[in-house]
Amino acid sequence: MKMVMAVIKPFKLEDVRDALAKIGVSGLTASDVTGFGRQKGQEQGEPDNRDDVTFVQKTKLEIVVSDDLCDLVIDTIQKVAHTGRIGDGKIFVYNIERAVRIRTGEEDKNAV
Repeated sequence: MKMVMAVIKPFKLEDVRDALAKIGVSGLTASDVTGFGRQKGQEQGEPDNRDDVTFVQKTKLEIVVSDDLCDLVIDTIQKVAHTGRIGDGKIFVYNIERAVRIRTGEEDKNAV
């Protein structure tokens, strides 16, 4: 199993959620976060003042999927979250060694 973690622009959340549901993703966690990347929070076209760092509002998605669905999830997020502007976000993939559903004790694929 894989954990796909994506940081996207907040206004793209509903579009990404709907697209992921269409490809069979049964659940995800979304969190409001702040941060900055290479541009240090500057918008496209702003002066390049590297001493000034601005935190930018983002949405972080965490999605646990089977290995065979991982590439499709990444492609879907990349396509739907893309605006072509600075700050579209990033996608990271982690290996998941074990998952347990607390209520039933189901494990791994059955827990997700």
